[in-house]
Amino acid sequence: MFKRLRFKQTQSFKDRLNAFAEDMRRHAAKLAPGLKRDAFLRRARQADTASHLDDWANSSDLQAPK
Repeated sequence: MFKRLRFKQTQSFKDRLNAFAEDMRRHAAKLAPGLKRDAFLRRARQADTASHLDDWANSSDLQAPK
């Protein structure tokens, strides 16, 4: 049977998303305007959105339906 490789994350999910978004912005800043730059910026925005969704999903104000 196949054994899954497991490892412990050293950074939180939010920290990893923020670092990824910043990295994508740094790569985009080095490029001239065009499709590749837009793709890097789009991925940065997606990481920001995922971070905001994670904040919302883990907020203490979120309640189960009644």
